[in-house]
Amino acid sequence: MAQAAQDLAFHQQKVIIPNKQGNKLVGILHDSGNLELVILCHGLGASKEDNIMVNLASALGKAGISSFRFDFTGNGESEGSFGFGNYWREVDDLHAVTQHFHGANRGVIAIIGHSKGANVVLLYASKHHDIKTVFNLSGRYNLPEGIEELLGKDFMERIRKEGFIEVKSNSGNLSRRYRVTEESLKDRLSISMHEECLKIDKECRVFTVHGSADQTIPVSDAYEFAKILPNHKLHIVEGANHIYADHQAELTSVVVNFIKETLHQGTDA
Repeated sequence: MAQAAQDLAFHQQKVIIPNKQGNKLVGILHDSGNLELVILCHGLGASKEDNIMVNLASALGKAGISSFRFDFTGNGESEGSFGFGNYWREVDDLHAVTQHFHGANRGVIAIIGHSKGANVVLLYASKHHDIKTVFNLSGRYNLPEGIEELLGKDFMERIRKEGFIEVKSNSGNLSRRYRVTEESLKDRLSISMHEECLKIDKECRVFTVHGSADQTIPVSDAYEFAKILPNHKLHIVEGANHIYADHQAELTSVVVNFIKETLHQGTDA
């Protein structure tokens, strides 16, 4: 982590981008001198300072690829209220970011999301069709799954009685408490990743990376994505958990190599 921070020290620039609600989204631009860039999206309860986000930015920079890691609404330094659901709100946040860089004549060559961020980038690709390379790092295929493990049994009855359930979450290198309300829970339960993935353009390349030892989101979810996405490549990181605690080097290497491969194919075309 210290080495990654040292590598990033020379080319960082804080960028603030307003979303459509007027909240300021705060991010860090890692400028390699290349106008094209990659956008990095953190997971639930995490931030742009998550180890995965920082290490990916470092690895991309070493490869000469610019990147932007930012905080979704209500996370990290960004304004607004945090929410357990808000998948489509985060899609809107990501769209505000992509439009900002398009307006600055910087092409967005890929969007990368981890965990909930992976679902957000896939949903973005289902709604918008302006990004042709999407990285699904440990995303969840069936959003209703995992809720009982997170909230406990009879969660809906408890929420309706108490108004919310308080959760303590450890995501990457960040620990936080947050409340899950019935509204935010319904937001998650209303989304079918299967149906949304079918709306992704066939020419959009989707790369799925998942740890074989992920106990938060099972590796079987990665194989489900592989079944329905036509322009798809899958890489399983053997022994990796949900945050790739002991497998950061393999994760970053795989992502960087996939992007280089994609750029090379674009040049050939």
